[in-house]
Amino acid sequence: MAEVKQSIAQYYHEQTKYDPDTIHSKNRQLDWEDQPVPFKDYKFGTAIDLKPYLKEKINQQQDSPEAENLSNLFICSYGLTGKILTITGNYYLRASPSAGGLYPAEIYLISRGTPLLPTGLYNYQAKNHSLLKFWDNRIWPELQDACFWHPALENTKLALAITAVFHRSAWRYEDRAYRRIFLDTGHLLGNIELASSFCNYRAHLIGGFNDDAVNQMLYLDTQQEQTIAIVALADVLDLEQNLPSWQAALPSDIHTDYPVIPDGELLKYLHDATHINSDSSKVPAWKTRETLEHSEDKYNFPFCTKVSTVVPPISWGKNLQVLRKTILKRRSTRSYTGEPIVLSELLAVLDFTYQPHHYTNQQLNRNPDYFDLGLIETFVVVSGVNDLEEGCYYYAPIAQELRQVRFKNFREELHFLCLGQELGRDAAVVLFHTADLKKAVDKYGDRVYRYLHTDAGHLGQRVNLAAIHLGLGVSGIGGFFDDYVNEVLGIPLDEAVIYITTLGRPRLE
Repeated sequence: MAEVKQSIAQYYHEQTKYDPDTIHSKNRQLDWEDQPVPFKDYKFGTAIDLKPYLKEKINQQQDSPEAENLSNLFICSYGLTGKILTITGNYYLRASPSAGGLYPAEIYLISRGTPLLPTGLYNYQAKNHSLLKFWDNRIWPELQDACFWHPALENTKLALAITAVFHRSAWRYEDRAYRRIFLDTGHLLGNIELASSFCNYRAHLIGGFNDDAVNQMLYLDTQQEQTIAIVALADVLDLEQNLPSWQAALPSDIHTDYPVIPDGELLKYLHDATHINSDSSKVPAWKTRETLEHSEDKYNFPFCTKVSTVVPPISWGKNLQVLRKTILKRRSTRSYTGEPIVLSELLAVLDFTYQPHHYTNQQLNRNPDYFDLGLIETFVVVSGVNDLEEGCYYYAPIAQELRQVRFKNFREELHFLCLGQELGRDAAVVLFHTADLKKAVDKYGDRVYRYLHTDAGHLGQRVNLAAIHLGLGVSGIGGFFDDYVNEVLGIPLDEAVIYITTLGRPRLE
């Protein structure tokens, strides 16, 4: 029987794995003369300054002016939150994290026509917190057609398009940058989802769209930049825009016939292979999304120790003021003390990340949009949690419990797995997001590689915010020795490791 060839997504995943025997030979010196600038510059356009509309206090009960809502949404999604002076100039921090501080994403706003925003295309200029209008034609019907007439665009008047400027990340991470770009995008989408709740919007995620059509609509140089996600912004104060949750993902083709791809070209080849370029007549009708993608927890190991994760929800304050402040003060932790955290802190992080329906009475979305959380599994490695035995646990979100897989202190192994980073060794807890890549490809084609990493990043952002609120340190890790994770932790071999997030006591600098 002939061997079934891997799809291009599976091939990419294998080719971009880090291996201890080859990682040093593949390292190259960074060309600092070619370091990309993380801001897009337009030579023309009309700017709308959002800075005058920034308000520290928000009131969800009032019909806040559109300008205030949008100003808050953008600053809390991707706005500048800090500045560090370096020998090469100013280095800016943003509301969402980015691998290597490279910020490959750009945000565009598409307006159908509102009192503040006439019909047209806008780019969010993070450096000066403004919207720059660079096109004023009526393009909403083009957007609807390119998104195969997704129901969320029927009555809404605003949408966001998230793009990736590939070189910003590939400059440092080369072909593996594709993973990091979509993890970064997931973090950004997490902020958009949460900030929408206190800005009178409901974010509807759309990942199934005609790539070429959207790229053309935004006038992108596709050799440098392409669209990777669409978000319809529904005004929750407008009854006509009060919409149900719809599916966000559509499948692409599965590509098993591909040439030998040289290093440095694999990223772009994969992205182009994950395009959907069908017209709307060939795409199945959009369906409403079930409340929970998980129909059941995947693993239920016999005779294992089980620990309930039920815990009182985090309080985000009146009108979510505490959440807003947490988003703006979030920082990635650079080092941990190695000291333990307490069980209630870990459980609170898990609860906010995986149980959004517990936060409905705080006006958060009980069913935020992901592409397909049913494909993502979470393993929790405990090195230092008071009242919780060391070892590796599977997190069962439906049952709301931790199920112990292995009994061991893994600090030494985690140090190795995380490429010798002390973050892995000194963290109290390390979360691993995994997925059965073959199963995922069978369901959504090669485009699923985008979906998996975006969803993992979205979960990672909720982990980040809960941890920061509780006074914990937190940092995501996108570089690790892939194959050794499964072996060391006892994770099934068909689980591809997508993302790692560390938690612990931050070392005060």
